[in-house]
Amino acid sequence: MGNTQRKDIDTILEGFRKNDETILEEVYQSVFPQVRVHIFKNSGDEAQAKDIYQEAFIACWQNVKDHKFDGTGSLEAYLFTIAKNKWTDHLRSARFKKTVHQDVISLIGQEEDKDEDQDNEVQNEQEAMKRALHQLGNGCKNLLTLFYFERKNMEEIAEKIGIGAASARNKKYRCMEQLRALAQHIKNNG
Repeated sequence: MGNTQRKDIDTILEGFRKNDETILEEVYQSVFPQVRVHIFKNSGDEAQAKDIYQEAFIACWQNVKDHKFDGTGSLEAYLFTIAKNKWTDHLRSARFKKTVHQDVISLIGQEEDKDEDQDNEVQNEQEAMKRALHQLGNGCKNLLTLFYFERKNMEEIAEKIGIGAASARNKKYRCMEQLRALAQHIKNNG
């Protein structure tokens, strides 16, 4: 069995080095679903999964061609690890942390998914939440922005606003309650 696995990895590596379309396609198709699931579970979407995987696949292919991958272990696992690391780097990047997502409700802790026939209701809620966020006091707006949009942890936020971590958590909770109440008022009263 060990010989068969060794032969398989040697065949795959040789296929990579010779740009064998069948082998490249086979490996590409076999690993992408795992990468896609990982990225979806970690705040990503379909386009991001495809982009990250494409970058990872090219890096893996180049490493095989340059003999940087020695064949000890699974090429599929190696490719998945490259993709996972690229996604982690993306999540840690300043560009990602500064990205303001259009789905404000999901960013501020809305837990229920809406059915397609409730699109109008969701849009109304999102608009109310956006308006509420703009009307919120500066202290709460700053704290929620740091947490939900800049993805800072509570310790970083506490340090930045000059209070203890436990106090920051309590303040975040109170700010969220205030935001929800304000959004509900806006939704009910226009």
